[in-house]
Amino acid sequence: MTQTSDNVTWLTQEAYNQLKAELEYLSGPARTEIAKKIEAAREEGDLRENGGYHAAKEEQGKQELRVRQLTQLLENAKVGEAPADTGVVAPGMVVTIAFDGDPDDTLTFLLASREYASSDIETYSPQSPLGSGVNGKKIGEDAEYELPNGKMASVRVLEAKPYQG
Repeated sequence: MTQTSDNVTWLTQEAYNQLKAELEYLSGPARTEIAKKIEAAREEGDLRENGGYHAAKEEQGKQELRVRQLTQLLENAKVGEAPADTGVVAPGMVVTIAFDGDPDDTLTFLLASREYASSDIETYSPQSPLGSGVNGKKIGEDAEYELPNGKMASVRVLEAKPYQG
């Protein structure tokens, strides 16, 4: 789980280890693999019309961007514990909300940094409009947040439990 505050990102030990392993892979074996792909494509001849070369260079650029992102994130990371099960919404919690007080129109999501997004559950950043609106609210409390069209939306916090991974 993560919580971003200024330039510090709070991570659980598990999240830190996962991101560090990704960085080590991208900085080592993945760099070697992409370099081999680029070299093989270069040997095919004219680079101006070599789709494999351009695709490999694009992949390399994306990979290097991810390495820089992870490096910065981990440099500013503080490792801590998962949030306590207090019924108060905080980063690292699975939150269920009801839109406009309608208990049938609900959404359950993980309030965490996108770096910790999971395919198992939708993730909202604590800095997103919805995330910042519900952050700090107790179960049963209402929260408002701004929609992209500038209008305000209201939700009620139904549940907030620490994410179990």
